[in-house]
Amino acid sequence: MFSEAELLAVFRALSNPARRQMLVWLKEPMSFPGQEPDDVEIGVCVTDIQQRAGLSQPTTSQYLTTLRQAGLVVATRRGKWTYYRRDEANIARLLETLRDVF
Repeated sequence: MFSEAELLAVFRALSNPARRQMLVWLKEPMSFPGQEPDDVEIGVCVTDIQQRAGLSQPTTSQYLTTLRQAGLVVATRRGKWTYYRRDEANIARLLETLRDVF
């Protein structure tokens, strides 16, 4: 079950439409151009997310960091690149908490 502080972080992260959209896009990582089936495990490169979002690199990185801190995505570093994927287990735990609380 999520604590009250964790729920607050999630609600703050999801209050921004661009961050919500990124979370939706990451549900279908193969929809990103150049994505290979083997890439799904590691996630989608920040550059690809940035291009789709039409935001600056710093803004995109900040939004993804907010989603990571809320426990909604996982970041994996490979060299100088960072990849993001949804944290499906934590999202399921969040949905369970919401169901139990509300």
